[in-house]
Amino acid sequence: MYICRLEFDVVKKEFKIYAIPFVGLKIGKHEFEFEIDNKFFSLFDYTEFNDAHINVALVLTKKANLLELDFLVQGKVNVDCDVTMESFDLPIENQLQIVVKFGQDYEEVNEELIILPHGEHQVEVQQYIYEAVVLSLPAKRVHPGVEDGSLDSPILAKLEELQPTELSEEEFENEDEIDPRWDKLKDLLKDK
Repeated sequence: MYICRLEFDVVKKEFKIYAIPFVGLKIGKHEFEFEIDNKFFSLFDYTEFNDAHINVALVLTKKANLLELDFLVQGKVNVDCDVTMESFDLPIENQLQIVVKFGQDYEEVNEELIILPHGEHQVEVQQYIYEAVVLSLPAKRVHPGVEDGSLDSPILAKLEELQPTELSEEEFENEDEIDPRWDKLKDLLKDK
């Protein structure tokens, strides 16, 4: 039990730089920047990246009764190709807008609206940065060399070897011939 508490305290300490105190800020726009790398993602136990170099620009607009958070995520992550397993740098870019209002209890109304309890003095943004990065990734990660044909990989060679070939005209005509065993089954359908 003590080890879990220690790990939680370490993670909480690491995330402290992502807690933005808004109480002392004047009404208006305030800019924050974060440099994100693999260490950040290890705190979430996310190991999809071989390496990450991401810049996050956050514009916090403080208004009389709410906060607007505008995130701009840009950078690159080194990932493995889903086709060849070759690693490559994948450029990413994403924007995320969140409105923070104040109420009785903490509540995430939807992905764009959060309610913080009255009396809170800071907003923690690490989860939103994490989500903005992960959601910017394509579902299928393909090495650019696969798409333009410049990648020389043994896996690509094997895939090309196993790729179905075009049927010759004679094979195509022979394929249209029906196996006589199927004719007996068709007779069963006609008997109904």
